[in-house]
Amino acid sequence: MGTPKAGLRQRIFAWALARFNTRYERFAAKYKQRLFRDLTGTILEIGPGTGANLRYLNPAKVSWVGVEPNPLVQAYLHEEANRLAMPIEIRMPAGETLPVADASVDTVISTQSTLYHVVRVLRPGGKLLFIEHVAAPRRTWLRGIQNLVTPLWKRLGDGCHPNRETSVELERAGFENVDCERITAPSFIVSPQIVGIATKVASRN
Repeated sequence: MGTPKAGLRQRIFAWALARFNTRYERFAAKYKQRLFRDLTGTILEIGPGTGANLRYLNPAKVSWVGVEPNPLVQAYLHEEANRLAMPIEIRMPAGETLPVADASVDTVISTQSTLYHVVRVLRPGGKLLFIEHVAAPRRTWLRGIQNLVTPLWKRLGDGCHPNRETSVELERAGFENVDCERITAPSFIVSPQIVGIATKVASRN
């Protein structure tokens, strides 16, 4: 079928992500090393972008599948995977649905999760590893800015919502346990972030 044609906003987002994300990745490295270092089995990463998380995985221990809505970053993904000698599989999402079978993955890595589908594809006892921005507290000046810029930010940032209350959504999504900490990233509007692990309810049988 070939690669879907990308629009102007996706071109801008891919270009900016490849060139201006270095500072954030330096900040996040210590959290990602701790979060991803012991992963094994089938790993699904949602929105992998240019492949910044691949370096923390062991190619001999994981089978990596990425769901990436922006076709223009796939070249960066393949370049990083080749550098690491890591086989990868990239799939395009179908709307809000993840193109992955039910209960088929051991771990989901996400920075922009559709939580209903994350729960669906995880095996019982499987884990969601996340490092995500969250909305600032209500009635603060930063929350007001987040609310103001969200409509434009969402269009330019492949659906990213600066005012998303991610921690609340995680608790409501059907995970047995959510263990996370709040951090402050050097990113201004999306500086409030959470990093942690959410575990799907294990089979009761």
